[in-house]
Amino acid sequence: MKRIYFIVCFMLSALSISFAQTGSIKGRIISSDGKPAQHVSIGIKGLKIGSVSSEDGNFSINKVKSGKYTVLASYVGLETLQKEVEVIEGQTTTVDFTLSETANQLSEVVIKDASQYKTNEVSSSLRLMTPIQETPQNIQVVTSKILSDQQVISMSDGLIRNVSGAARLEHWGDLYANITMRGSQIQAFRNGFNVVSSYWGPLTEDMSFVDHIEFVKGPAGFMLANGDPSGLYNVVTKKPTGETKGEAAFTMGSYGLFRTTLDLDGKLNKSGKLLYRLNLAGQNKNSHRPYEYNDRYSVAPVISYQIDDKTKLTAEYTMQYAKMTDVGSYYIFSPKGYATLPRDFTTMPPGLEPTKIKDQSLFLNLQHQLNDDWKVTVQAAYLNYQQRGSSMWPSTVNPDGTMIRSVGIWDAQSEMTLAQAFVNGKITTGAITHRILGGLDIGSKDYIADWGQSHALDSTGAAFNPASPYYGKPVNGFPSFDRTTSLEARAVLAGGSMDQKYTGIYLQDELAFMDNRVRLTLAGRYTYVSQSAWGGSPETAKHFTPRIGLSVSIDKLTSVYALYDQAFLPQSGKLSRGSVKPITGNNTEFGIKKEWADGAWNTTVSFYRILKNNELTSDPNAPVNSGLSIVLGQKRAQGIEFDLRGTIVRGLNLTANYAYTDSEITKVTEGVTDYKTGDVIPGFAKHTVNSWLSYKVQKGALQGTGISGGFTYLVDRAMSNWSSTNTETNLPDYFKLDGGVFWEKDKIKLTLNVFNILDKYLYSGGYYTYLNAYNWQTEAPRNYRLSLAYKF
Repeated sequence: MKRIYFIVCFMLSALSISFAQTGSIKGRIISSDGKPAQHVSIGIKGLKIGSVSSEDGNFSINKVKSGKYTVLASYVGLETLQKEVEVIEGQTTTVDFTLSETANQLSEVVIKDASQYKTNEVSSSLRLMTPIQETPQNIQVVTSKILSDQQVISMSDGLIRNVSGAARLEHWGDLYANITMRGSQIQAFRNGFNVVSSYWGPLTEDMSFVDHIEFVKGPAGFMLANGDPSGLYNVVTKKPTGETKGEAAFTMGSYGLFRTTLDLDGKLNKSGKLLYRLNLAGQNKNSHRPYEYNDRYSVAPVISYQIDDKTKLTAEYTMQYAKMTDVGSYYIFSPKGYATLPRDFTTMPPGLEPTKIKDQSLFLNLQHQLNDDWKVTVQAAYLNYQQRGSSMWPSTVNPDGTMIRSVGIWDAQSEMTLAQAFVNGKITTGAITHRILGGLDIGSKDYIADWGQSHALDSTGAAFNPASPYYGKPVNGFPSFDRTTSLEARAVLAGGSMDQKYTGIYLQDELAFMDNRVRLTLAGRYTYVSQSAWGGSPETAKHFTPRIGLSVSIDKLTSVYALYDQAFLPQSGKLSRGSVKPITGNNTEFGIKKEWADGAWNTTVSFYRILKNNELTSDPNAPVNSGLSIVLGQKRAQGIEFDLRGTIVRGLNLTANYAYTDSEITKVTEGVTDYKTGDVIPGFAKHTVNSWLSYKVQKGALQGTGISGGFTYLVDRAMSNWSSTNTETNLPDYFKLDGGVFWEKDKIKLTLNVFNILDKYLYSGGYYTYLNAYNWQTEAPRNYRLSLAYKF
């Protein structure tokens, strides 16, 4: 590996020397109050080359022929500055600009004229110093504008339509997102931390405190944490901007939806060094199924303090409270086939005790700029999740469709303490620029749950009959669970404990050759993990995962990339047969990224192949709440993904995507007879097509009026879980059409969207062998949301 590294570096260095008959221009842009100004466009008059200032205000333009030039600095909506410079062969000319506006004024301009549906940068929580266009990986960002236009209110609320190939399986409604992509469930992150502590979490984030969501496709554990080779999503929360502003919004809709949010942003002292952001939300929400509701409340204060010109401390606390009906209410069961009961059918009896959840988190982030080229970040997080509730599930489904409904206790607690420290820097050796990333990642996660108590609502001879449902007091009455002992003690008895402790060290060097036209990424991570689950003994593992990527700029707006990466994810479980080994996998990927109309919109096309070994999967012959698993063997996912997003013409914003996903078993563990080579992996659609278009009239009598709409089309869907007896593995194709109108003027915006316009019976589902029954979750019939937002 070292020999290959030096050969590649030597060849690229030699090649770069042949291009060195030029000079370069670098500099820094600051605001009038001395703060770095990012996203400032830098160009050379008469030439089609340029740059954009980074987060720290720095910029560079390479491969400039010797001579005298006029350098232009332009900011959205502001006057263009210019300076005369002379470029000398083989040397770097420095030119700095100071804008007449303050940082707060610049922030206000950006907010008014920001890109609508696309962004060129990722958040600092992804660690990268490289723009998305130059990164050798497929990264898609769902912006705040998209969330607002589509009236997305939580992570489970239609958000995945904006990312190619993303899908949801059995998801317990709005309790957990559980997003799959590239053949597996992807990991959930928040502000750069992996916040998954069990098979079901985390609680879906309310969008009131979310700024945007970053989807990283393929392995990214080298820089963030242990993760699945299919990818992750990173929820980035709102931070103070330094501008004094606010927004209040009210939303009402079908099925008793009433929602209010408040977003306050401003200064806590005159100097502007101490800033705050406060987001509040309250929601009452029923369902198209009777007796079902989901009430949510959230509080999210953030404080940032600029200690000095180079050091900033940010602290944020988030509390989410949820009160909802038993999560089993989302499911329908029948031995007669999918969609054989009305879509508003429920097995939920009114009067069953609700599930209550309190989810709290605290994030601390300290950033220190050592100099223009080096920055250190240290951050820590503490997350605490408390749940008191139950899960309703049938213990028996009879051939005639009658069933015995059973309610199991589900009290749970999750506690995570996480910490990270990393450094970003840049050095130059000859004609090669190195972007360095290195860091330490440690964490401790504990999850305990009591699901050891159950109560049958019905009895033999008095079974619940879906053909003639009775929603009065159940024959056996409502459950009264024994909670006299501590949750810790009850979890031990039920085998409901999971824990994980890990330490990871990683290093990445991105080498830029030929004036940053060619970028070679070499990285590696060493991870040590101790983990246990279901009351089993701890399993320890350690592993080194390498990464190599190549990104080449064909021109200023086009780049191609190739990536080889590995993943490592220890696992533990209660096995029906076989032994537990860590998940290992690798991803090989190629892609092309293209900016159109001077960066107003972009496209990404990627081709990938993922191999994943030793993954545990639930035993299809065991009850869903038994916790029993078997080792699958090896599975392969491969496919093509296309994403388009941005402003096509002024006023017209579009996000559209397509994914072809082919996922199947390639090896079966010896002794396992439930699956065979070539079996389709459940829980995805072979073809996924999404779009959302929004157009706003720019002038005239209808100025500010707009129309928007989009669809989701899923073809050749595999059911959501394995079955060793049911051969009907496919679900029918899925098509959903949504659309609406909006009007905005000055500080007011009115939005009306109608979902499932065609009023189709939409669902996802699977087949449970041990029940000999189909199960499915229905989506709402045609429904609407009306929002009024006021900015001040």
